Amino acid sequence: MSQPPLAAQVTSDLRTLQGEVNALQAKVRLSGLRDQVGNLETTATGLPQAVRDLRSAGYVFEKDLEERAADLAQRWARLSPQITQQIESQSAHLQMDMRSIEGQMRNVLSYTGDPVATQARIKEVRAAVQTLEGKVSATERSIAGVFDQLQREFSTFTTHLKQLQWVLAQGAETSFAWLQGEAIIMAVEGTWVQGDKETKEDPKGILFLTDGRLVFEQKQQVATKKVLFVATQKTKVQKLLFEVPLTEVENVTASDQGFLGHEDHVFVKVAHAGSRHLHIDGQDCKLWQGLITRAKAREFDLQRVGSSAAAQAPLKAAPDKCPNCGGKITQKVQRGMDSVTCEYCGSVIRLQ
Repeated sequence: MSQPPLAAQVTSDLRTLQGEVNALQAKVRLSGLRDQVGNLETTATGLPQAVRDLRSAGYVFEKDLEERAADLAQRWARLSPQITQQIESQSAHLQMDMRSIEGQMRNVLSYTGDPVATQARIKEVRAAVQTLEGKVSATERSIAGVFDQLQREFSTFTTHLKQLQWVLAQGAETSFAWLQGEAIIMAVEGTWVQGDKETKEDPKGILFLTDGRLVFEQKQQVATKKVLFVATQKTKVQKLLFEVPLTEVENVTASDQGFLGHEDHVFVKVAHAGSRHLHIDGQDCKLWQGLITRAKAREFDLQRVGSSAAAQAPLKAAPDKCPNCGGKITQKVQRGMDSVTCEYCGSVIRLQ
């Protein structure tokens, strides 16, 4: 025999209310805030090692990274005891209110003989639950307000470190060798647009900016067999497609294109070699315009860790002609190079 409509509704309301009370029991302990504090503590502790790992992997710029990491860790060390104390104090008050609601809930569960009266008590408990939920939310906002600015700074800094980790990982996987003394500044995924408009045939890969060159390496899965226009076999293609000495960069232009300007494009004008059009993915084109411009002006040398003769010395000069056969020397000199090779006779010419 089925329950009367009101009794069935009361049973359903009790089940829902019990779930709300159970959820509130976790909230009054301020578990979310405790998790945030724990995560920040772990991050702060690990920052110095994260920076050391970057240095070991070869990142030599932003000489203030160590100082920034230490500053964040120290600020958190000063602030965390205050936050922990507030969490413990406010949680204790909220749990006292919670015990009152738990008592009300027990009374409701023991008073199920009269559906009308039970329904009235359910409303009373639900109102108390909503009031306490509001107090919990207000408490969380108040305590979080003490460290939300620092938390944002942690997030920005750790995101930057992770980006640099990715950059160095890509640099370690290249199909070509880096020049002696050359250091990577930044890298980004992108497409080398070779015509007036981007097509599916344009090569995709990684654009690297170093203190001496702009380098694009194709790095993608290319279809080798298709059935009804669907790729059934693919092979990985990874090879150096172009390298431009920064001394040959004449101008850099950033352009927001595509639907609502959500595509980032960079145009690099190269002396005697036209322009390179890159559609970059995941980074701002104006940021890259600035990075390339600053690298060409050698501004990053001022932020280099330690000293390196190869990095600080000016580019060496190459002769106009080969002293052995008289052929014209066309090879571009880049930072870290000590010699060039004559394309006519193969002679290795030491640079002065």
